[in-house]
Amino acid sequence: MEEFNVEKTRTQMRKGILEMCILSIIDKNKEAYVSDLIEALKTADMIVVEGTLYPLLTRLKNSGLLTYQWKESTSGPPRKYYILTESGRRFLNETVKAWRDLQTMIDKII
Repeated sequence: MEEFNVEKTRTQMRKGILEMCILSIIDKNKEAYVSDLIEALKTADMIVVEGTLYPLLTRLKNSGLLTYQWKESTSGPPRKYYILTESGRRFLNETVKAWRDLQTMIDKII
């Protein structure tokens, strides 16, 4: 009989909502640098490494949900700050609504 791994399931669930969390952080802050995203996720006990974030941010940008701008940094080279597009804001709103609907359904079951 196959042994079930709760941590594996938890990881899959977190991956499924990571986009929504990232878009939400950027929306709240109006813009975000990668380290800002990592810190906000860490504060919420969602530990994510840069290697996971960069491909996701690139995918969101290529999908038209994010854009970015370069800003000078006092401690090194210019930094890329991510910003939600109008499409990104609409997508986030719909995703949050879907999340809340799903939460309600699951709460009824469990």
